[in-house]
Amino acid sequence: MKKKLFVLTMAVLMIFSMCVMTGCSSKDEGADTLVVGLDDTFAPMGFRDEAGELVGFDIDLATAVAEELGMEVKFEPIDWTTKEAYLEAGTVDCLWNGMSVTPERIEKMALTYKYLNNKIVLMTLADSDVDVTKASDLANLKIGTQGESAALEMLQANEAYDSFKDNISEYKTYDIAIMDLKAGRVDVIAVDQVLGEYTNNNLGGEMKECTYSLGDDFYTIGCAADNTELRDKLNDALKKLIDNGKAAEISKKWFGRDIMVYEPVEGEE
Repeated sequence: MKKKLFVLTMAVLMIFSMCVMTGCSSKDEGADTLVVGLDDTFAPMGFRDEAGELVGFDIDLATAVAEELGMEVKFEPIDWTTKEAYLEAGTVDCLWNGMSVTPERIEKMALTYKYLNNKIVLMTLADSDVDVTKASDLANLKIGTQGESAALEMLQANEAYDSFKDNISEYKTYDIAIMDLKAGRVDVIAVDQVLGEYTNNNLGGEMKECTYSLGDDFYTIGCAADNTELRDKLNDALKKLIDNGKAAEISKKWFGRDIMVYEPVEGEE
């Protein structure tokens, strides 16, 4: 009997150790916890403040949505370049951090309604003579952007892509791309307008937006393709927050204006 108890105890300890070493999946958090995967360097959507705390527009909005659903929310920083793997493995319940609607994501995920209006812009240093007035101008410029980003996808989809594709440098984060812009290693960065404007304000206006932009961009929340139940719950909660004015309040806090939308994603059921 003692031997069986010892074996059982050792097995429990082994499972506990594996959980500590590998981390628990979103399934382990329970039905009342919403585990949100995010890039914690993407200001002003989700990022670390000076005290190291997670803050941002999406942090506030996700917290409000979870409260509307009667759930706790847990934010899980992930490698954004491999975000789909976390969703497929069940490590997170959704991807929520300024994630743009793209044809690939429509195909592979259950996406919520578009909830924020954004666009992809080109930015350069404020004291630079560089301006981009048309896509063909990029053929003569060094371009930086974040890997696996909507900005990169828009560059790749641009009609003039073949003329500037060899000029593009991909970075792990936008912060690194902006550092290289300031160091003169790239001439322009392709970036989400909300991030570019927020960062530029914090830099005291060291950058400026070019005349030409890459196009409109809308943010969505991504759930696993077979988890339409969660997607629908998120949609319902977002609609309630828009209707009662809470979403607009959060938007004005971070952007100074209400840029919330509630529009269906084309191709989603």
